[in-house]
Amino acid sequence: MMEFILSHVEKGVMTLTLNRPERLNSFNDEMHAQLAESLKQAERDDTIRCLLITGAGRGFCAGQDLNDRNVDPTGPAPDLGMSVERFYNPLVRRLAKLPKPVICAVNGVAAGAGATLALGCDIVIAARSAKIRHGV
Repeated sequence: MMEFILSHVEKGVMTLTLNRPERLNSFNDEMHAQLAESLKQAERDDTIRCLLITGAGRGFCAGQDLNDRNVDPTGPAPDLGMSVERFYNPLVRRLAKLPKPVICAVNGVAAGAGATLALGCDIVIAARSAKIRHGV
């Protein structure tokens, strides 16, 4: 199994790195599952006092990987609203309820769901290269 979320704890800070740099760290189903598991760990572990989320490579997160959906090209368009309800709303709610500060370090692009993830954190630190875009 690929490690789409790299986790490292040092001096009470858990760093989570979105790790799909070849796809600008865009989300797929497995990445969602790994991030959810990492957030559970952060919630339960009292030695973790702060959470830092960042992205590997040249971008923070380009949002949902639209190529990850197994869609019949002759069929109807995928229901992206389902992705929002199933994955992103619960993710942002979980971040908001986390009883520890969550810091997001944005490098490069944070688009769509990536922008939602970043803006759902308590503090956003953006590199000069950061470009945050939400919506079309």
